[in-house]
Amino acid sequence: MLRDFAAIDFETANNERSSVCSVGVVVVRNGEIAEKFYSLIQPEPNYYTYWCSQVHGLCREDTEEAPVFPKVWEQIEPLIEGLPLVAHNSPFDEGCLKAVFRVYQMDYPDYLFYDTCRASRRAMPYLPNHQLHVVAAECGYDLRLHHHALADAEACAWIAREIL
Repeated sequence: MLRDFAAIDFETANNERSSVCSVGVVVVRNGEIAEKFYSLIQPEPNYYTYWCSQVHGLCREDTEEAPVFPKVWEQIEPLIEGLPLVAHNSPFDEGCLKAVFRVYQMDYPDYLFYDTCRASRRAMPYLPNHQLHVVAAECGYDLRLHHHALADAEACAWIAREIL
């Protein structure tokens, strides 16, 4: 059973994986939520598509004064040091992380990622689908702010504590 990990969720401004515009991180130690972190991020490239804004509700005005990714990561890195990362549909979030590291020419540590979406397909094959809000509800978590990075990271942490 996974007892120490960091759940992470990114929202993007456009179809470029590097365009992270917000991040939520929930650190779990000994099976309990120990820390939460949320930040808006100035995306790169810095433009929003209509569809992305419709999904998460963020637009350019929201992130105009936000820090760039390297400044945000300086705060996150010590929180997650030595921990595996967990995401719901981890190829998306891991892809975002790798892309933004590339854009800013940062050295990417090989973070170990676990995927709660994939794990939920094995653990709960009876669900109609394995979207985050559906799996979270099955695990007893009411995800009211779906597509808010911190709320999604917390839902992911909740799921991970149940099935990983």
